[in-house]
Amino acid sequence: MGNTDKFEMIANIYDTPERIHIAKVSSEAIREFLADTRSKSAIDFGCGTGLVGMNLLNEFKTILFLDASQNMISQVENKISASKIQNADTLCFDFEKDNLLDLHADYIFMAQVLLHIEDYLPVLSKLYDVLEPGGHLIIIDFNKNNDIVSDMVHNGFDPEELSAVMEKVGYQKIRFNTFYTGNNIFMGHDASMFVLDSQK
Repeated sequence: MGNTDKFEMIANIYDTPERIHIAKVSSEAIREFLADTRSKSAIDFGCGTGLVGMNLLNEFKTILFLDASQNMISQVENKISASKIQNADTLCFDFEKDNLLDLHADYIFMAQVLLHIEDYLPVLSKLYDVLEPGGHLIIIDFNKNNDIVSDMVHNGFDPEELSAVMEKVGYQKIRFNTFYTGNNIFMGHDASMFVLDSQK
């Protein structure tokens, strides 16, 4: 999966009103799990054009926008430059292919990213290593939808099953809830989205 080539092609037309809206409600769902984070560092993992992370810049000391698509990262860099943002940085890097051992953060959030990663267990393990002790990984994605059949993405996730996988990696204090339901938001189907918070 990964789908990096596809995202390279759509980077400059990615920010549709629908995606902007979903990013806004997603960032609000993430914000519910944040406490005393103004001195903390965060990574917007699989950031795309940075729609979610841009909404959370005031919540953290620094945010690193990380994506495997250089064109997506370029869009983020344009936004950082245009708004003269001081507490953001970017990195083009593919966690599915490589290890990055010197990267650390207090919070990692990934919105609608996991469904694009075919073998996501190794990625969850690498992200665990990146987290500082006590750090949080917050995942936003679609609840499992059996009406969706695709070679490109997972058809969503059962948060309880995902939690069990994450516990094997070492994540703990896992909690989740469904925060949004929309029409035609997942491969042309009505779908709901969950937010899951976990801790190292």
